[in-house]
Amino acid sequence: MSVVPAGVLPGSALPVADDAGASRDAAELGPRARLWPALAAVYRAQLSRARVARIPLLFVATFQSVGIMILMRGVVDGGGEARSVVAGASVLVVAFVALNLLAQYFGQLRAGGGLDHYATLPVPPAAVVLGAAGAYASFTVPGTLATAVFGCVLFGLPMAHLWVLLAVIPLAGAALAGLGAALGLLAPRPELATLLGQLGMSAALLLGVLPPDRLPTVVQYARDLLPSTYGVEAFARAFDSHPDWAFVLGDLAVCAGVGVASLAVATWAYRRAAVR
Repeated sequence: MSVVPAGVLPGSALPVADDAGASRDAAELGPRARLWPALAAVYRAQLSRARVARIPLLFVATFQSVGIMILMRGVVDGGGEARSVVAGASVLVVAFVALNLLAQYFGQLRAGGGLDHYATLPVPPAAVVLGAAGAYASFTVPGTLATAVFGCVLFGLPMAHLWVLLAVIPLAGAALAGLGAALGLLAPRPELATLLGQLGMSAALLLGVLPPDRLPTVVQYARDLLPSTYGVEAFARAFDSHPDWAFVLGDLAVCAGVGVASLAVATWAYRRAAVR
């Protein structure tokens, strides 16, 4: 009995496979998702995931800042120091979530293999970082506004320019979220990511809430290196009866620049962690 390939038989219904064409068809993949649609999808997914812990998250972040203002009320009467305390405590809510919790989240995501899941999706790395950062920062809006209103009532500050928070929250949140994500992605262990996030939040607490005039000169220089400082300064200037809007815009511009740089570093750290 001789064996003849089916493809050479006359009238055979079996087509001869084109190896080159099959390889070419198998190699063709769907286009990668564009940045903004992918960013919106990741943001919605992260928002629904974190929604379960929203109430405890808001309570802890807000209660911490309100408690600090009550303690500072015993040593600060008013004036510029009161403005610094209220502005620092308000931005501290953003730091608690965007810096501390985001560092913990990305540290656990890296240790648990969660980055492998995102690496298989056809989404840009920037969409993953920005989506998670935006979702976590969104939870800070009610707590930040509540803290600012309570601080104004406690210290007798005007509320005419509280709308400045609408710019301070996203810009300071972007700067702190990028820093928190980078710490979580670069830390070799999740415990170290948690430690770095808590140290960063402690720095935002001490250097942001305490009046700068009472800090030593060396510590004031360190305060200038903290991304949240410029959000605190912009908000504190808004309590003046006639704010110098040029300085407010300058502080917000620094926040925006630091936010772009820190999110770029976080994106690079994500690529680095995803391929290891």
